[in-house]
Amino acid sequence: MIHVLFVCLGNICRSPMAEAIFRKLVYEEGLESKIKVDSAGIGHWHVGDPPHEGTKGILEENTISYEGMTARQLEEKDWDDYDYLIAMDDKNIADMKEIREEINVVVAKLLDYIPESEVRDVPDPFFTGNFQYVYELISVGCRELLEKIKKDHNL
Repeated sequence: MIHVLFVCLGNICRSPMAEAIFRKLVYEEGLESKIKVDSAGIGHWHVGDPPHEGTKGILEENTISYEGMTARQLEEKDWDDYDYLIAMDDKNIADMKEIREEINVVVAKLLDYIPESEVRDVPDPFFTGNFQYVYELISVGCRELLEKIKKDHNL
């Protein structure tokens, strides 16, 4: 089983959006028995909260379920439990390195999987309000990440 964890600041906007999109892609590929998906946040402010209304709205518009999702905080043990820790921006990466260094786990930004992208960080729609743009970036990044995982793991 391959375990993928998406990480953002508070786990209510970007990372749950990525979790939901990636989970749908995994399901559409028939890989749900081979790939497990979750999300977490650097901070503790929203632990137990559902996704942000903007995230829920854009997912609903695109018929993507977020059922059962609640925010949780990234923990040191996640480096042991996951194969991929996928962050949304450089600050997330820096914060993750303060928790624990890479040990037998891929730590990368989602947009690293889109080499031709001029945008390197997924902007936080909590501050920008632009959930549509973030959805578009995350959707492409998730498709590319899944292709890379399928290739690397012969799925």
